[in-house]
Amino acid sequence: MHDDSEVAVLRLGHRPGRDDRMTTHVGLTARALGADRVLFPDNAGQSLETVADITDRFGGPFDAELTDSPNAIIRNWEGEVVHLTMYGERVETVENEIRAAHLENGTPLLVVVGSEKVSFDVYEAADWNVGVTNQPHSEVAGLAVFLDRLFEGREFDREWENADRRIIPQETGKHVESVEE
Repeated sequence: MHDDSEVAVLRLGHRPGRDDRMTTHVGLTARALGADRVLFPDNAGQSLETVADITDRFGGPFDAELTDSPNAIIRNWEGEVVHLTMYGERVETVENEIRAAHLENGTPLLVVVGSEKVSFDVYEAADWNVGVTNQPHSEVAGLAVFLDRLFEGREFDREWENADRRIIPQETGKHVESVEE
């Protein structure tokens, strides 16, 4: 999707049973909308398996990983950190600055999305605390809007490598075909 600078999404927190679908959708959204990889908490193995399966079937490159140290990833990130939160600065106020840092300067970007209450040290460690709206909403919606703003729609033109199948857009119905067809 982009030249050399990585966009990684870190899912901060996962409550098994309660967050299973939401955590999986964070990974699927990250993949579909231009990120290079997603990092899940180590108790979200089912989400990792689902995202890896989708990547195997519909193409990549995209990596999904588990981590037992999400806070260490934030602390040690060699790039800029964007924390998506409804309490943050409005996305339209900071998107140009973030895009310039990432796309123009080649700075790797870590996008952090929470599940449960996020500790204050995450807010302090972030280079930007960004709200796509200052109203309650899902982290999946926030991630989708942020990535689309970051890439300015270019993520829709992405070429998927090593796919077994692809979706054929049509007005009604569903059409999925093997890549060999």
